[in-house]
Amino acid sequence: MASALAFMVAGDNVVFTAALALMILIGLVEAIGLGGSAVDLDAHADIDGDLLGWLGVGRLPLLVLLVVFLCMFGVIGLSLQQLAVSLTDDTLSPWLAGTAAAVAALPATGLLSRPLARILPHDETTAVSIDSLVGRSAVIVTGRATQGSPARARVFDRHGQSHYVMAEPDNAGQSFAEGEEIILVRRENHVFRAISEGRTLLPQLDQ
Repeated sequence: MASALAFMVAGDNVVFTAALALMILIGLVEAIGLGGSAVDLDAHADIDGDLLGWLGVGRLPLLVLLVVFLCMFGVIGLSLQQLAVSLTDDTLSPWLAGTAAAVAALPATGLLSRPLARILPHDETTAVSIDSLVGRSAVIVTGRATQGSPARARVFDRHGQSHYVMAEPDNAGQSFAEGEEIILVRRENHVFRAISEGRTLLPQLDQ
C-alpha cells in the first residue's frame, strides 16, 4: 500500500495522480449539485464537428467528458509508468509519458462516451418555440380583442406551461370578449391571429 502510494506521488507520476484527484473533485462537486454538467455542447462544424462528435461532444455533458478524459489520462499514464518500471527499472519522462497518455486518452474517451450516453440520464428541456403555439387553444384574459387591437390571451404549450400572448381575430368584424376561448391559427410578428372556438369561460384572475 505504501509503495503504491509512493509510486503515485513520485515526481514523474504526479501529473497523472493530479488528474485522478481532479476527476474525483469534479465528481464530488457534481454529487452535491454544484456542478454545471447540464450544459451540453453541440458541435456541427463540417470538420471540427466530426472530430468533436467522435470524441463524444454532443452525446454527453461537457463536464462528464472531462471526467472521463481525466480518468483515462490518469489511468493510462500510471499504467504506462508502471510498465516502464517493470521493463527498465525507471519511469519515463513526465513530458513523454504525459504526451503518450493524452494521445491514448482521446480515443479511449470517445469509445467510452458511446455506452455512457446510453446509460446516463439526459436533461430534457421544456422550452418551446413561439411558433409551436399555433394551432393551440387559448383564452382571452384581459380586454376585448378586435382586428388591429389585440388583447392578452393565455395559452398552454405541449408541456402544460402557460404563455401569455397578444391575439386578435383573423376574420374582419369579429371580436373576442374576455374569457372567450379561441384557437391560434397563425402569427404575424408579435401578434397571433385567431378564430373563435365557440365557448366562453368564466373570467380568471391573471396569475
